[in-house]
Amino acid sequence: MKNLWQAFAISLVVTSLLGPLVIPLLKKLKFRQNIRSDGPSRHLSKTGTPTMGGIMFIAGTAVGVGILAHGQADGIVVLIMILGFGLIGFFDDYMKVVLKRSLGLRAREKLLLQILLAMGLSYWVVYGLGRGTQMVLPFSGFFTPGGIQATLGWWPFMAFTIVVVVSAANAVNLTDGLDGLAAGISMIVALAFMVIALLVLKDGVAISMAALAGGCLGFLFFNRHPAKVFMGDTGSLAIGGGFGAAAVMTGSELFLLIIGGVFVLETLSVILQVISFQTTGHRLFRMSPLHHHFELGGWSENRVVFTFWAATLIFAVIGLAGVYGIF
Repeated sequence: MKNLWQAFAISLVVTSLLGPLVIPLLKKLKFRQNIRSDGPSRHLSKTGTPTMGGIMFIAGTAVGVGILAHGQADGIVVLIMILGFGLIGFFDDYMKVVLKRSLGLRAREKLLLQILLAMGLSYWVVYGLGRGTQMVLPFSGFFTPGGIQATLGWWPFMAFTIVVVVSAANAVNLTDGLDGLAAGISMIVALAFMVIALLVLKDGVAISMAALAGGCLGFLFFNRHPAKVFMGDTGSLAIGGGFGAAAVMTGSELFLLIIGGVFVLETLSVILQVISFQTTGHRLFRMSPLHHHFELGGWSENRVVFTFWAATLIFAVIGLAGVYGIF
């Protein structure tokens, strides 16, 4: 436990110290956010806010993991996934804000890179770390000692890993639309997976999640409303990639659907909105992702953020309850 809180504290401090250095640099380099005109009108005031600030908590997480998880392969693997997905996000942000390509990396390019990283993770956890291809069902420990596990073959497991990791990365990316929203939710989710990692004796994963949680808290000092910096795809993809990796490493992939319930709802709102509009011509929500629906319904930005944080805390408690009798 001491290592966990040290990792949390180191990442928190490093991220907090980087803020006064990185934010002015991002402004000087003109790495500024462009706000879509078709979004909520009050967001237009955020135009020009520095973006790509995710490098702050990525650096904090890397320092925390590097110091406390030295020699623990499982923690290093999660860090590699955070760095890898963060790099994809960095290139995407760079193309959008510097090269002025409005959509950044092409969707197929981004997806291919994410799939390659997820494939590498699936191979390493099975053949490098001996994780196996078991998938455990949440809450099954209430009915069967040790829970119900399904053993997948290698190819189904690799496909499943790709879906989990890529979906997690893009779900966090969709959620990152309000000041402090994704960072606050991610801190809670990271702490929940820290607990799961401890239960399955994956100390390195626990350290990496503790460090990520500390980094997210440090970033919130600068990203809370009104935000002085945005994490950009650099940060959101890194967080999602880290969550996907932690879930795969601990065999708790299905728990990510519960603990990350807000991420799931945000993603579903986009999918359902598209399906509804293309099939009926009507929108189910005022705007998607879901947080914009509440904004356009008259909620203040802080009210939406605090409500979604509270919902995440509830989802995390439910998800951790589902661990009973399994690990």
